[in-house]
This record gives sequence, structure tokens and C-alpha cells, in this order.
Amino acid sequence: MGQRETLERTQPVRLTQQVKAGGCASKLPAGSLRQVLSALPTQADPDLLVGFETSDDAGVFRIAPGQALVQTIDFFTPLVDDPFTFGQIAATNALSDVYAMGGRPRTALAVVCFPQDADLGILEEIMRGGLSKMNEASCTVVGGHSVRDVEMKFGYAVTGLIDPDHVYTNAGAVAGDTLILTKPLGTGVITTALKQGKSEPAWVDGAVRSMTTLNSAASAIATTCVGVHAITDITGFGLMGHGREMALGSGVILEIETALVPLLEGALDAVTAGAIPGGLLSNREFAECLVEDFPESRISDDLRALLYDPQTSGGLLVSVASELAAALLASFRGAGIPAARIGHVMGRRAADSGGPAIVLR
Repeated sequence: MGQRETLERTQPVRLTQQVKAGGCASKLPAGSLRQVLSALPTQADPDLLVGFETSDDAGVFRIAPGQALVQTIDFFTPLVDDPFTFGQIAATNALSDVYAMGGRPRTALAVVCFPQDADLGILEEIMRGGLSKMNEASCTVVGGHSVRDVEMKFGYAVTGLIDPDHVYTNAGAVAGDTLILTKPLGTGVITTALKQGKSEPAWVDGAVRSMTTLNSAASAIATTCVGVHAITDITGFGLMGHGREMALGSGVILEIETALVPLLEGALDAVTAGAIPGGLLSNREFAECLVEDFPESRISDDLRALLYDPQTSGGLLVSVASELAAALLASFRGAGIPAARIGHVMGRRAADSGGPAIVLR
């Protein structure tokens, strides 16, 4: 009998029952974070190519002509019960921000918060799962830091390399672009249903497959398409929260065709069952003020909720020139990536317009 099998048979508790909120749903609300960051002074360093001003996925700092570092950190509480799988998801999620910028992950530092009296075998399996994904990404774990905490948390600080002339941000969307999403939505509500004992095994299996799929292939395909103007990954602030940042950063209005947004199996059922993560409500509070419906729109309440669902290790939202969108979609699907066209960029938005950043059809 293998070590992992022994652990699974003897583990006395479910990891999801040890925390109040799991995965990216455990993060601070976007509005609270924006309030703090907007009060901080900006840093006038000419080598800081991407900072926190536009709420982008990672920071980019030039270290030499033709070379820059892309840096990010992401860690959170368990959202599944299996320690090994939790580690895989945490690593996949942390790597995603580097891929979203068009970078190549190189090194990582583990971030560990763990109860003092908990079974260290659980921690070993979490870190073993994380390492498996870091190895898949050819990213070397060089160390880390740990603290005692009543709620376990795990993740990584990741550093990658990027060409400073080929950085993809969330602020480059252009009027007329097509919007493509590379993973379906629903991880937040499905993992909340798991925590509440309302999930079906097939729902959880599908969510885990999505959350443990690296965005490396999607990034490689998107960043070799000359018509791609902006990329962001959809994580804790949901499609509407991250879409809001893309719209405001780019000075445009996004139109989302809600019927085209891909959903994980069981996502709508989880919402119907009342599996609503607290992060979903926070995301609505943050973003809904800049979201409007077209007059003829008929969007169900359950589908609308999923647009704000906090995603863990979600897909990339890509803004690409419309004439190249079909070819890019074909490339994604040819690589087995379940990408879908979900809308387009309508036009310019004045910073002081007071109008919507996103419209739903």
C-alpha cells in the first residue's frame, strides 16, 4: 500500500471542514483591496513596467535590455479534501498569473500556514502535490516560508522571465476585439457545494480537472497570435471582477453574451442548491455597479450569479482582433483547450462617463 493511499484511509478530517472559505473565495474582497492600494503612493522606477495600479495579474520589472522578471504570489485555504490535490490546485493557480502576462515560470517559493498540532503527513502530501505541478511547469522550487496558523493555507511566490517588449497586460483591449475564455466557470460554487455536502462526484471531478490544468498551453498559443491585445486570468474576482479591470484599464466597454459563457457541469445545480461562496457576494458588491443589461436581455438569476463566481485556477480571458479570433479558437481547441467566444469589445469608455464597463446580453 502506497503512502498516499495510507494517508487517505487514515485521515480523520476533511480539509474543507477546517476552514471558513476555500480557495480564491477566501481572498479579501476586491473593493477592500482597491481601497487600500489606491491610497498608496506610486513608485517612480523606470524599470517597473507593470505595477499594481491597474490591478494586473503580476508585476513586471526590467533587469536588463531584453529581459524582465514577472513576479506574483498566490496562496489560499483548502477547497478540496484531498491534500495532494489541494497542493496541485494551489500550484496551478499560482503559476497562472505568470502565464497570463506571457511569461515563463522559472523559480518558486512555497508559502505555508499550518496548524501546529495537525498531522504533518497532510502537509507533506500538500507540498508533494504542489511540487508535481511545479515540475510539470519546469519551475524550480527553491525554498519557502512557514508560519503556524489555525487555518491551513498553501501557495507559492513565483518568478518568471519575460521579454519586456512582449508583455501582455489587462489594459490593452481594443474596440472591435473578440473576447475568448479558455476555461469554463463554476469552481467556486462547486467547491462550496462540496464543503456543504451538496455536490455530486462528477461535478467535483470536472472542477478538479479544470483547476489542475496549467494555463501554459493556452498562454503559449495566445502569445504567438499577433492579434492578441490583452490577457488576464479569471480567478478570485470572477469573470465580472476581472472583466471590469480589463475594461477600465483599457478604457473600453466589454459586451458579454451570457449564453455563450462556458460552465462546468453542476455549476448551475450548485447555485440552485444554495452553494453560494461569500466571495461571490463580495464580487457582486464590487463589480455590479459597472455592469448593465441590454434592454432585451433575459438572464436567469442563477447564470448571473455564476458571472461573479470566484474562480480558483480559472482560464484566460483573451482580447483578440476579430479577424483572427476564429483561427485562435481553432488553435485552442486543437490543443484540447475548451475555449469559447463569449463576447466582444464594444468601444471606448470615457474615464468619467459614469456608464457601464460591461454590458450583458
